[in-house]
Amino acid sequence: MTLAVRLPEPDPTLGEEILDEIVWASLTGPHHRHLVQRNGSAARYHPDVAPFVGLADPADPRAWADVATLVGPGVTVAVSGPGVVPPPDWTSTLIGSGVQLVDVALEKRTDPEALRLGPADVPEILELVARTEPGPFRPRTIELGRYLGIRHRGRLVALAGERLHPRGWTEISAVCTDPAYRGRGLATRLVSAVGAGIADRGDRVLLHGLATNPAIGLYLHLGFRLRRRTEFRSVTTPA
Repeated sequence: MTLAVRLPEPDPTLGEEILDEIVWASLTGPHHRHLVQRNGSAARYHPDVAPFVGLADPADPRAWADVATLVGPGVTVAVSGPGVVPPPDWTSTLIGSGVQLVDVALEKRTDPEALRLGPADVPEILELVARTEPGPFRPRTIELGRYLGIRHRGRLVALAGERLHPRGWTEISAVCTDPAYRGRGLATRLVSAVGAGIADRGDRVLLHGLATNPAIGLYLHLGFRLRRRTEFRSVTTPA
């Protein structure tokens, strides 16, 4: 049974307006252009990078038509945002209610055991992700930013890295620890180390998660604050 996380009230004054449509801001920002496909008012990451699609205006039917043209018929992608629902001829599944957290007091420090991961580590990363299910991770997700891992006797046992990257902000994502190594503070160390790298280049830190994820309590303890609630959906274009 998943225990509910008791959340404080959101504080929309935290962060900036750019975070309201963070997927679109990341897709159309300066950092991920080489990983993005775009059609009119819709953009997506390359399917091997991430499943996310962004819309300039989710309330505009023309933007959804641009998505359908961009990805093709009968294709499932991920969208996020409160009340973001596709047209009625699409299939839509609510993955879950989510939260957007921004850093206000995270202690950021490098960690000598937090090793930079690269393309050669992807098979091992995918195995760890399959065991821990922190969220979508694809063969080229590692190209989105800097990923760090902690190894024990050569085996990758914990992971965290960077994902969405709108101007001035970087999201920490894929935070996970092998079940046999939980309770040792590895996730805390990696969040701190990834956050240190983000701060060093002048960006601010945020993250997202399912509202039911017990790790949200840890993030609040580490110095994150709830900015807004959101929703995560998988949607399928009409066949």
